[in-house]
Amino acid sequence: MKTIGLIGGMSWESSLLYYQIINEYVKERLGGHNSAKSLMYSVNFQEIKTLQHQGNWDQATRMMIDSAQKLEMAGADLIVICTNTMHKMAQEVERSVSIPFIHIADSTAIQIVKDGIKKVALLGTSFTMEQDFYKGRLTEKFGLDVIVPNEVERLAIHDIIYQELCLGMIKEESKQTYLKIINNLKLQGAEAIILGCTEITLLISQDDCSIPVYDTTRIHAESAIDFALRGTIQDS
Repeated sequence: MKTIGLIGGMSWESSLLYYQIINEYVKERLGGHNSAKSLMYSVNFQEIKTLQHQGNWDQATRMMIDSAQKLEMAGADLIVICTNTMHKMAQEVERSVSIPFIHIADSTAIQIVKDGIKKVALLGTSFTMEQDFYKGRLTEKFGLDVIVPNEVERLAIHDIIYQELCLGMIKEESKQTYLKIINNLKLQGAEAIILGCTEITLLISQDDCSIPVYDTTRIHAESAIDFALRGTIQDS
């Protein structure tokens, strides 16, 4: 079993989910008392949040590169960034280390394409929904038609993520706001919803929606384990 290097803390609530999912999946795959071999470098999310909203992506990139390199030096065999938004600097991070990098959008898109879905709606931070680093990858690499909510809806989604979910606050009215937005996207032809922020899974699940929901947190975490276990047991 390879050692997974996790860049976490963005927020720690979603990093906790990564750790839980990874270890549950290892137990499911291997049974007994097996658990994942992992290392986590957890950053101070306040620093990251400030840099994001200042638009200081160069400094944020340096922090992600530093985190990845520390994990590699500590013995990690692969790198996972435990958040969607910070995949904005995925290429720079991947180039900074000599070990494999598991991209959250790739893991998610592979599953979507496998399921035969063509048009998806993307929910996430404003950075993820509005910038091209995520949508563009889904379109250019996997041929998906990606739509996002309108400007007012994007602001509501973003604010709920940072002002509530990243602080561990789960509100029913916010859940209803998200579900209304999801219904609007369904009316625009979305065949599925990508929960493109690792905190959204704290609020929304497949049980809440009539169309497929792709939980990027779970998909990404399980992809890391699939990679880590190659050569350990027969791949499914």
